Amino acid sequence: PLSGRAYVYQSMRITGAGDPRQKLEDTLPGKLPQRKICEEAAHGFSSYGNQIGLTTGFVHEVYDQGYVAKRMELGAVVAAAPEEQVKRLIPENGQIVLLIGGRTGRDGIGGATGSSKKHELKTTETAGAEVQKGNPVEERKIQRLFRNKEFSKKIVRCNDFGAGGVSVAVGELAPGLDINLDAVLKKYEGLNGTELAISESQERMAIVINECDKDFCIQAAHDENLEVVQVATVTDKNRLTMKYMGDTIVDISRDFLDEAGAKRYQDIHVELPDFNKAPFNPEAKENFTETTKEVLSRLSTASQKGLVERFDSSIGNGTVLSPFGGKTYRTETEGMAALIPVLGKETTTCSLMSYGYSPLISEWSPYHGAINAVVESVAKIIAMGGTWHTIRFSFQEFFEKLLNDPKRWGKPFSALLGAYRAQEELLLPSIGGKDSMSGSFEDLDVPPTLVSFAITGGDVHKVITPELKEAGHVLVEFMLPKDEFHVFDFEALRKQFDAVEALIQSGKAYSAYTVKDGGLVEAVYKMAFGNEIGVAFDDALTLNDLVEKNFGHIIVEVDSAEVVAGYENVRIIASTNEEKAVSYKGEKVTLDDAYEINCAPLESVYPTTAKAPTTEVRTGDCNERGKMFASKKYDEVNVVIPVFPGTNCEFDSKRAFEKAGAKVQLVLIRNKTEEDIKKSVDELEEAIHNAQIMMLPGGFSAGDEPEGSGKFIATVLRNPRLKAAIDDLLDNREGLMIGICNGFQALVKLGLLPHGHIKDMSKDDPTLTFNTIGRHLSQMVTTRVSSVKSPWLANVELGDEHIIPISHGEGRFVAPQEVLDQLIDNGQVAFQYVDPNGNVTMESPYNPNGSMYGIEGIVSEDGRVLGKMGHSERQGENRDLNIYGEMDQKLFEAGVKYFKGE
Repeated sequence: PLSGRAYVYQSMRITGAGDPRQKLEDTLPGKLPQRKICEEAAHGFSSYGNQIGLTTGFVHEVYDQGYVAKRMELGAVVAAAPEEQVKRLIPENGQIVLLIGGRTGRDGIGGATGSSKKHELKTTETAGAEVQKGNPVEERKIQRLFRNKEFSKKIVRCNDFGAGGVSVAVGELAPGLDINLDAVLKKYEGLNGTELAISESQERMAIVINECDKDFCIQAAHDENLEVVQVATVTDKNRLTMKYMGDTIVDISRDFLDEAGAKRYQDIHVELPDFNKAPFNPEAKENFTETTKEVLSRLSTASQKGLVERFDSSIGNGTVLSPFGGKTYRTETEGMAALIPVLGKETTTCSLMSYGYSPLISEWSPYHGAINAVVESVAKIIAMGGTWHTIRFSFQEFFEKLLNDPKRWGKPFSALLGAYRAQEELLLPSIGGKDSMSGSFEDLDVPPTLVSFAITGGDVHKVITPELKEAGHVLVEFMLPKDEFHVFDFEALRKQFDAVEALIQSGKAYSAYTVKDGGLVEAVYKMAFGNEIGVAFDDALTLNDLVEKNFGHIIVEVDSAEVVAGYENVRIIASTNEEKAVSYKGEKVTLDDAYEINCAPLESVYPTTAKAPTTEVRTGDCNERGKMFASKKYDEVNVVIPVFPGTNCEFDSKRAFEKAGAKVQLVLIRNKTEEDIKKSVDELEEAIHNAQIMMLPGGFSAGDEPEGSGKFIATVLRNPRLKAAIDDLLDNREGLMIGICNGFQALVKLGLLPHGHIKDMSKDDPTLTFNTIGRHLSQMVTTRVSSVKSPWLANVELGDEHIIPISHGEGRFVAPQEVLDQLIDNGQVAFQYVDPNGNVTMESPYNPNGSMYGIEGIVSEDGRVLGKMGHSERQGENRDLNIYGEMDQKLFEAGVKYFKGE
C-alpha cells in the first residue's frame, strides 16, 4: 500500500500450524517442534509490527497437521490515502528514480524464491541464507515520509522492494531504464553486481520523480532520517540496462520481458468429494455438559487470548473493536475495525475486515472450502455491522507442490472455481491476492488452503459488538440453506444477509456472532463470556443441533421473537438470563468453568497469566492537591514531543494534546551523521525553551533490544545542552513533563522520576524491567487513582478507576521495599492496577506485568513530572466500542489547564 502513497494503519495475521502441544520426541526429522515455530513466529511478527506502530486488530491461528509440512503465515494490511494523493501517472523520458530507505545486503538474496520451493531434509543446510532481515524502525520512517502530502504529490510512480530486488522494484517502473548499481547503498562491502540487482533486502522504496523535484524529495527523506540515492534514469529506448563498475551487465529488450515466457499447458483432474462423509454434522456427546467440554476444548475453538495479546491492538488510536471485549474482556471479535486515520480532525468512517477458511471443509472438498471461505468472511462483516454489498476480497492460496500431477493440480483449480462461484453469486469481486504452490515437505502436504479476506467501509455508529448485552433477550439463528450437494442456496443466502444487515442497521439487534467449527455451543458461550450473561438453549433443539458446523450462520440478539416474526430460515435457539451459566434441558455449565475449559488447550503454549512474584501490596491514599496552576498564564500552550528512532506513538500523542487545546511541535531526532545529531540537538533545545510541556511518547527507542527500552532517549537527553534546557523548563519556568510507556522508562533512567531532576541512577532507584509473563503484553487494564498530588491529576479524584490500554514488554515497576513505601508515603504513586473488585493487586492478568505494589504510574516529588505505562493518549469517541468503563483520564487537558488557569 505504501507504493500507492497510502498510510498503513491496521493489520490482520492468520497463521496455520500443526498441534503446538505435540511432544518434542514426536517432531519430524528435519523439522523444529511446532511449539518452537509458533512461539518464534508470533514473536517475530509482533515485534516487527509493534515497533512500526502498526495496529494488529485481529490474530488467529488455524491448526491442522498438514501445516507441519510448511507453516502458513499470512499478513493482510489495511491502508488509506486522501483521494487527491492517489495518482496513476506514466513515467517519461528524463525522469529519475530515487531509492529511499534501508541498505542492501546478501540477507535478502533468494527470499521469495526460497519460500516457493518444496522443502526436504537437506533444506536447512542449503537454504539457510534465504532469510530477509527486517528493520521496522526504518519502515516507520518511510511510513511517516509517505504520509507527507507535499512529498507524495511529487511521486510519478512507486514500487516497494519485494521479490527480485532492484531488478523488479526499479525494473518495473518504466519501459526504458538505465540503472546504476554502483549508486545502491550497501550494508557492507563485497557485493557484486548480480547480488545488488537481486537482493530483496526490505524497507526500501523506489520512486520516479521529475528531476526538478530531486532536491525537495532528498531533503524530505533526510528530514525523516532516511538515506536516499538516485539509482536510475527513465529513457525512451524500451530497454532495461544495468551498469556495475563501468560495465553494462544487463541489457534486455522490454518487448522480450513483456512476453512473459512460453505458454504452458497442464492436464487437470478434479475429484468429487464423498458426499456421504461431509464434515458438517458431527455427533454430540451423551449429554450437554460433556458436549460443552468436548467442543470448547478443541484446538479449533480454544481461546487464543495469550497469542493475541502479543500484538499491539490499540496503537494509532483508531481501534473500533478491541480484540477481546465485554466487562471481562473475554468475548472474541469476528474481525477488526478501525477509524480511517485522518490527521487533524475526527471521522466516523471506519474500515471492517474479516477472514474465512476451514481446513476441515477444504480437505474434504477444496471447492466447498473456497465457497465456505468467501461466505464466512462476508457473514463476519455483516455480524460486525458492515454493509455486505460493498465488500471486496483478497484471496490467499496455499497448496502443496503441484509437480506434474493432474490430481494435485485439481485442488487449486477446484478451489478457484468455488471462489469464483461465490463471487459471481454475490456480485462481489476479488481485487487482490497471492498464491504459493510450495507447501510440501518430503511426503507431507499442507491442506488445500484458500483464505478469503473481506473488507469494506462503513460508519462507526453502525458497528455492532459481539458480547451479549442483557438478560431477558432472545437469540435467533439466521440459517443459510444448502442443496443436496452441500452448496449454499445463494438466492436464500442473499435474502438472509440482507435481512440480518437490515436488522442490525435499524438498531434492533444488540449483538451478533457467526457460527463456526464449534457450532452453536462455541458461538453462544463466546458471546456470553464478555458480560457474563447467562443463556438457556431452547428445548426444541437437539444436542446434534448444537454442534452442527454451520459456517456462515449468524446468531443475533434481539428483544423478543416478535422482532423476527415472518422471517424465513430463522429459528429461536436460546434466551438470555442473569445466571452466569449456559443451560440445556436442566443441565448447566457456569461461564467461569466453560471459560477455563476454553483457555486450557493453549495455556501451556500461549499463557495468559503469570504467577505473582509477591502478594504484598499497599494502596496509595494521597488526597493532597498541591499547586495546580503555574504562576504565569499562557493564551497558547506549547508542547514539544521529540521523535526518536523507534518512537511510534507520536501521532497519537500529538492528537491528544491538540484535542486538549495545545499547540504541538514534533522534533525528529536524526542520527545518520554527526551533523544530523548536532542539528537535532539544536532544534530540540530551541523547542524545549519555547515550550511549557515536554512529552516523551511510547515506542522502542533501542529497537527490540532486551532491557533497551528508554536507554537511547535517556542518553540523548543527558546531552549537557538538553539537560540544561530541561532543568530550565522544570526549575525556572514551572514546566511539566510526561512520559508514557517507553517515555516513562526514559524518565526513570534519567532520574526525572521519582526525583524531578536529571541524575545518575543508583542501586536504590526504581526501574522498569521485563513483564513476569515473559512476553509483550497488549491488553486492557483497570487502574485506580492513588494520588492527586500533581497538576496532571487535576481532573481526577482519589479512587477513580479507568480502563487503559497497555502495550509493552518491559513494564514491571520494581524498587527496594523502603523506596516503594516512601513513594506511597510521599503521594508519588499516581496509579495502581486493580482487580474487578477495585482492590490493588499483584494477581495476573489484572496486574499485567507484575509491578510491585501494583504501580502503573508515578509522579515526581513536586508532581510536575508524570510517568506511566498505560497509554492514556489512546482514547476518544467511537473507539473500543466493546470496552466498558471510563477510559479518559483527562491528563492532557489537565496539563494545558495548568498553564491557562481557570
